[in-house]
Amino acid sequence: TECDQVHIDDVSSDDNGQDLSTYSFATDGFHAAATSANLCLATGVRGGVDWMRKLAFRYRRVKELYSTYKNNVGGLLGPAKRDAWLQLRAEVEALTDSWLTHALKSLSIISSRSNCVNVLVTTTQLIPALAKVLLYSLGSVFPIENIYSATKIGKESCFERIMQRFGRKVVYVVIGDGVEEEQAAKKHNMPFWRISSHSDLLALHQALEFEYL
Repeated sequence: TECDQVHIDDVSSDDNGQDLSTYSFATDGFHAAATSANLCLATGVRGGVDWMRKLAFRYRRVKELYSTYKNNVGGLLGPAKRDAWLQLRAEVEALTDSWLTHALKSLSIISSRSNCVNVLVTTTQLIPALAKVLLYSLGSVFPIENIYSATKIGKESCFERIMQRFGRKVVYVVIGDGVEEEQAAKKHNMPFWRISSHSDLLALHQALEFEYL
């Protein structure tokens, strides 16, 4: 068993619901069982009931942190780091001609619709992906339960999981720039909106704004 999961709730069945308010993640022995940098190589009890429960506790804590700070990542970073991050993000925005701002506009339109949701499928491992979503202030448009990591199973398998969850009668539109998601979309007969340039992003926003999409 590895620490990395596809979805935030994948280990929730191993969680016994214990109150974690006085639980010490630093001294619970989970780290001690792991090799220096890699939590996923815990020895001896790796994959055992106790190990899985401690892993589930960690995912529950991540879920709590995400929910608490999804609209306020600065509160999680603290004043100094927040200011440094905002400065860096402003520089990135200037260099990319406000790419993030334009993307967020489209994602916000989708999430504001009562019959639509944003679902993120990424090749990044789940925990780093959640951190990135929070850092780029995308937590408000991507509920944590709508984020899937394709690191272990690939995007096509993630798409299948999403279809099992939401059903086959809804309309899926895949937005991306990679070959893998385009092929997966094609296999499941989902329309694919390619974002390979700034104009593609602006066109997407316009299509959403005028309700063509």
